[in-house]
Amino acid sequence: MKDRFAIALAATVGLLCGCDSSIEQSQSQIPEGVSQLWFTEEAKPRGISFTHDSGATGNFWLPEITGGGVALFDADNDGDLDAYFVQSGSLTPGETESKSNQLYENIGNGMFNRVSQRGNAAFDTGYGMGVTGGDYDNDGDMDLYVTNLGSNRLLNNQGEGQFIDRTRRAGVDSDGWSTAAVFLDIDQDYDLDLFVVNYLHWSPATSRGCFSLDVQTYCLPSHNNAAADKLFLNNGDGTFKDISASAGMDSAFGNGLGVVTADFNQDGLIDLFVANDGMVNQLWLNNGNRTFTESATVWGCAMDDHGITKAGMGVATQDHDFDGDFDIVVVNIQSQTDSFFRNENSFFVDATSSVGLSAWSLRHTRFGVLLADFNNDGILDLYEANGKVYHGPEDKGEDVFAEPNSLYQGLENFAFELIPDAGLRSPLIHTSRGAAMGDVNNDGALDLVVANKDAPPYLLINQSAKDQHWIRFRLLDKHGKDSIGSQILGLSGSRQYLGIVQTAGSYLALNEPVIHMGLGKAAELTNVRVKWTTGHSELFGDLAANQLHVIREGSGTSVQ
Repeated sequence: MKDRFAIALAATVGLLCGCDSSIEQSQSQIPEGVSQLWFTEEAKPRGISFTHDSGATGNFWLPEITGGGVALFDADNDGDLDAYFVQSGSLTPGETESKSNQLYENIGNGMFNRVSQRGNAAFDTGYGMGVTGGDYDNDGDMDLYVTNLGSNRLLNNQGEGQFIDRTRRAGVDSDGWSTAAVFLDIDQDYDLDLFVVNYLHWSPATSRGCFSLDVQTYCLPSHNNAAADKLFLNNGDGTFKDISASAGMDSAFGNGLGVVTADFNQDGLIDLFVANDGMVNQLWLNNGNRTFTESATVWGCAMDDHGITKAGMGVATQDHDFDGDFDIVVVNIQSQTDSFFRNENSFFVDATSSVGLSAWSLRHTRFGVLLADFNNDGILDLYEANGKVYHGPEDKGEDVFAEPNSLYQGLENFAFELIPDAGLRSPLIHTSRGAAMGDVNNDGALDLVVANKDAPPYLLINQSAKDQHWIRFRLLDKHGKDSIGSQILGLSGSRQYLGIVQTAGSYLALNEPVIHMGLGKAAELTNVRVKWTTGHSELFGDLAANQLHVIREGSGTSVQ
């Protein structure tokens, strides 16, 4: 969504009994010419019938091209990942018909049932963008925060997949155009605070008509003013306080689309990185007193290594090179490469070229992005959900914004290699947006759910990790909730693995709050240590592979 690209454009479960066997039979066939099958698309046979509706009527209103959020989380605490899809709907003023978000219950082995509404607040009918999650009231159930064009929604989980709208009581109604959001504990008090990314000040009344070679298309984001982001402090009683100004976040602003959290400077405090669309990115370093300092320029991740601001959309962070700190990848628009920022402990280096993303990544417009070990070989891979935002007279077909998604395999030298057809039997081509990951069928391999504009989603079941070892961690704090932001460190051979409990990232998405590590041929992870968000660490010794280890705060040996 960057100016120069726009200029360039101008020059059901009743079938359950037979479903498992038919899925297995289809997976056994690897098509001729494909060296390795990574994923099979199985949304419909596994019971997911959702279809996104952008509400597009030919007005080319900008929100239509940006939505499509998705979540993978355990809504009912039964040990299986459920799926939540954010619906958009009509933007026409006075439109009475509205469509709701949808929740699908995982009934075992990655098979889904659509949950009926029955007054469930999860079925919000606002013009939806994205979703994040966290147990903000420390009751053991993951709550949801849905971002909308208009009033956002805080959905309090009552158990069994039932939600109550607590937005007004909690004081977190950000009434504008919000995109990404994340729950995090900024002050180490065990209460999850909330950061909300806002995009633009936009309304149908202020929308303009934009054209490419006499073809009407979507306008640049620069045609509207950027909106300020919001930080809400959890008061510990089910309510929040807006501390955006006192936290220092009025010192910088941007039209944000993506957010991730990690302790980027390894000082024991959780930080924030915001990907902005055509403006400099923001790196908010936590000062430890409920204030933040914007440090993206000083740290070298505000722009690329040529000093150019890009159309930052989705973002992901992991320790890509096993050096004990968190690197960042930001995806951008067609004609702009990805931005891969390698963390050097006190600054970032733009390593996009050295990791092999310069040549291939600029072909498409990327939104969702997932940096994880999909084939469990011990090296991180990269998945990107693609779809254009502008079009011209040369673009034909039913969906002129559709593009194939991209999958890159991570190599031993930490570069990425493009996998044909994104590891599928044949390319799937839609306008993809949000992408979330988690182990849907509990087989030790990461699966993906990808939201598509004006189309059904993809449910990509992993087929690539069957001969490799893996290890997974669920970290629970003293309240029994997922300890978002806590880290795992362990050794496998000569490599130190670092993982983080992370729900946000990608684009408009909520990921499973479990740390997943591929171990290749290794049978264990040794010298396992947890760094809790409260600042203290515990040792847990050597842990066996091919298991999900549930670790509770206070159950290990304390260390400095």
